[in-house]
Amino acid sequence: MDPNKKIEEFDKLVFTKFNIYNSLFLNLPYSKDSNIGLLIPLMYKYCKEGLEAGQNPLEILDPFFEEMVKTKSEKDKIDFMFKLIQYVERQVVLFDSVEDAAFHNIQKYNNELDIKHFLHSHADSETHQKIFDKLSDFSARIVFTAHPTQFYTPSVLEIITSLRKLIAGNNINEINQKLHQLGLSSLINPEKPTPYDEAKNIIFFLRNVYYDAVGALYQTIKRNFSNLQFKNPDIIKLGFWPGGDRDGNPYVTAETTKNVADELRINLLECYYKDLCSLQSKLTFRGVDNIIHKLSSQVHKSILNSDEIIKFEDILESLNEARELLINNYHALYLDDLDELIDKVNIFKIHFACLDIRQDHSVHKNVIETILKKEKLINDSIVELNKAELTQILLHNDINAHRYEYSDELINDTIKNISQLHDIQARNGEEGCSRYIISNSEDIFSVLFVYALFKWCGWNTEELTFDIIPLFETMEGMKASETVMEELFLLEEYRKHVSARENKQTIMLGFSDGTKDGGYLKANWSIFNVKETLSAVCDKFGIKAVFFDGRGGPPARGGGKTHSFYAAQSSKTSNHEIQLTIQGQTITSKYATQEQFIDNCESLLTAALIMELSDKNNDISVKHRDIFDELAELSYKKFEQLKQHEMFIPYLEEKSTLKYYAKAKIGSRPGKRGNNKKLQLSDLRAISFVGAWSQMKQNVPGYYGIGTAIKNLIEQNKLEELKGLYREVPIFKALVQNSMMSLSKSNFKLTSYMQNDEKFGEFWNILYTEYKLSKKMLLLVSGSETLMQDEALTGKSIEIREKIVLPLLLSQQYALQKISENNQYIDLYEKIVVRSLYGNINASRNSV
Repeated sequence: MDPNKKIEEFDKLVFTKFNIYNSLFLNLPYSKDSNIGLLIPLMYKYCKEGLEAGQNPLEILDPFFEEMVKTKSEKDKIDFMFKLIQYVERQVVLFDSVEDAAFHNIQKYNNELDIKHFLHSHADSETHQKIFDKLSDFSARIVFTAHPTQFYTPSVLEIITSLRKLIAGNNINEINQKLHQLGLSSLINPEKPTPYDEAKNIIFFLRNVYYDAVGALYQTIKRNFSNLQFKNPDIIKLGFWPGGDRDGNPYVTAETTKNVADELRINLLECYYKDLCSLQSKLTFRGVDNIIHKLSSQVHKSILNSDEIIKFEDILESLNEARELLINNYHALYLDDLDELIDKVNIFKIHFACLDIRQDHSVHKNVIETILKKEKLINDSIVELNKAELTQILLHNDINAHRYEYSDELINDTIKNISQLHDIQARNGEEGCSRYIISNSEDIFSVLFVYALFKWCGWNTEELTFDIIPLFETMEGMKASETVMEELFLLEEYRKHVSARENKQTIMLGFSDGTKDGGYLKANWSIFNVKETLSAVCDKFGIKAVFFDGRGGPPARGGGKTHSFYAAQSSKTSNHEIQLTIQGQTITSKYATQEQFIDNCESLLTAALIMELSDKNNDISVKHRDIFDELAELSYKKFEQLKQHEMFIPYLEEKSTLKYYAKAKIGSRPGKRGNNKKLQLSDLRAISFVGAWSQMKQNVPGYYGIGTAIKNLIEQNKLEELKGLYREVPIFKALVQNSMMSLSKSNFKLTSYMQNDEKFGEFWNILYTEYKLSKKMLLLVSGSETLMQDEALTGKSIEIREKIVLPLLLSQQYALQKISENNQYIDLYEKIVVRSLYGNINASRNSV
């Protein structure tokens, strides 16, 4: 479709509607200062014109407060900004709702990624069979995390869901009422959420969206293969981190993990019970009615009493018994309805989503070291043992970790948790909790420590029903990964374990920390190469390699165009499954409705099919690899220079919102790892690191170093080679487009006042220079006239969002300036910074 036509449709379905409902919203009297909503457009005008004139936030907003707000005191200014924040937060929610309500009508112009369209485009019988065979043996696993960018309470999520439906139906009176409710309801948690709270927030989507969405997608796939009998309940799997991810989160305990596992099971049973009640009103036939009634009673008992555990096999057996009667005796009436429930039971079993366990390698090392001291196998440290000795102990020594008392609560909880995983599997089924992920894996002991701990906590290694998954996220970790996996597979005991796990090895790669460590281009290119290398290692040992990607929302954390990324993988990369994390606001922004969820799932499946069917196989020539290697290395050096700059950490501490992330009641995890008083980059979580740059609208991790790298190669007369790289290498094109997204969300005018700062002026100019260079170089290499030229709708959405939050961003910068002056109201200004984080975070949607 013509891009201009798409924009016209977007303007009609989204922009115009938003303006109509926004005018209603801004006129609603939420407080005695009912004119605040009317002042917001004027404030935007002041902000835009002031930034264009090169003014700083104080120079822009003080005249606005004086001339338009008529404030009489600084306290009045502060009160106005707090109320402004509340309005803008809700404007973001309103725009989200309007855009989501228009999703179906907008997406019909961009349907090349759905299964039906893909099959239609590959209609010959031979290709159709290939697609059927691939999907019959393929799986896409979407793993939901509660990393701290997801903060709406269930009650607010209900409002948002209702608002979206009302907007789709153009019911203006009820929309007006719902907007009033939204304006009077708090959007944020009054207290910092616990891991259990976070789990319940994500379970809201499991229950209200994904239960039906996965079922509907499965039926769609079956219908599109009407001439063949499609049966692959694992084609879409759901994973779950809240309650199991204890990496750097001391608030996730063994008790939390148990409670979340129970919550997942009970919520699934409630979904089953609802469907069974619906079936009871249809399957009123003698014999069938008794089976469904009895089953619904058993499910209900299991919901109310945790001791009355019903097994997946029992549910399935009863439904299949009813099915046989229905076919044989009652003309298969309502068979489709019954089959849909049977499919859901086969998909979700008794667990709903697989609860993953994750912990950092350093924690396991501490536990192992403590146990070995108790066993008198070492005096003080593991380093007393050589590699062979330590390996021998971990694989062959029979140790009972429970017979000792430990003063360290983290050690106690680690042992308790690994021990209780047996019980969780007994209640939720093996698939309910069968993956243990090790952060910061860099050697074979990352895996062997966990293997030994399972054994020492009472597990029989002959029946170890857990996948042990190393997470390689740093440059060093990725560099060592080939050697690590080869050494592991050469160990008879570990190879035997992998054989028992369907001869499959899952390996996780972390984009977020990889980018923080190596810069955007280097990290992503390294991950691409590591996947090829580890695929070859696994092939060598006859093992299926499965890659699990830790992808965040923004491009700097591995987000961006997910379909483009997976469709760009080469034939040398294992294509058995796609596994990825979905984090924070990406859940509420891109997977919040059935249609969005199905669309994103289909784009993952068609990406895998493109890899499978492509004639080119995305293989990269030696010439292109060489130039990509050079680019990655040059950008890495530039990024490393930046990180080593003496002002790098001070700039983040003093000029960004970094330290305020920990004060926001967004997520349960502490703001940084470790207890070092002096901030170190290694302690920083990728979310707060990337988020701090995003709040300043500098987005450094999403492009920094690319401009310098390209310029360097152009000076070597390699411009045409770079253009060829963009045209012919899909992964490079995908990364360039993601960097363009980061650049398009940048606005250095917001912080241009810092260029005159005595301490940080030079550093700001370093950042701005690379921003301008990167923009110029990427446009040159891609042949584009503007950023995101080929992604008009996404660019338009970003443009509107940036406009909505501009007054919020100026208020945040205004508050930061006041804080730096040690203003008498410093506590209130700090609260403004914290409160302004929420709206900015939620406005920063990224197309996945």
